[in-house]
This record gives sequence, structure tokens and C-alpha cells, in this order.
Amino acid sequence: MDLQTRKIEFVQEFLKIQSEELISQLENLLKNKDIADDSDFFNPMSIEEFNSRIDQSEDDFKNGRYKTTSQLLEKYK
Repeated sequence: MDLQTRKIEFVQEFLKIQSEELISQLENLLKNKDIADDSDFFNPMSIEEFNSRIDQSEDDFKNGRYKTTSQLLEKYK
């Protein structure tokens, strides 16, 4: 599928959106897209940082600092 076709399909799907919150989120994404254009944005993390994030995530889970799938789905209904 070429880029032009993808854009048209995206716009068609966008026009079907009924959620004002979702439209706001997409607007914010477009306004902040220059952040993604920053070359530093996609620098890979080091193994040490990766392992540190894993350790933090495991600690968060053990201490109940997480949201269940049901909680997340409820939030975005």
C-alpha cells in the first residue's frame, strides 16, 4: 500500500471518530511530532538502563504500583 492510499484510509477512519478525547489526543500527537523528529528521541538505551528499568518495573509490580488491563480499558472507554 502506497503512502497516498494510507493517508486517505487514515483520514476516512479519522472522520468516523466520535470521541472528542481521542481527537484531542491525535491533535496533540500532531502538534508534538517535532519531538519525534529530534534525533536524540530514538537513541537506544544502554544495557544498564534497560536492566534498571526492568528492576524498577518488577519492584513496582511487587508493591502494587500498576494498573490492570481492565482498569486501562475502563479509562479509555
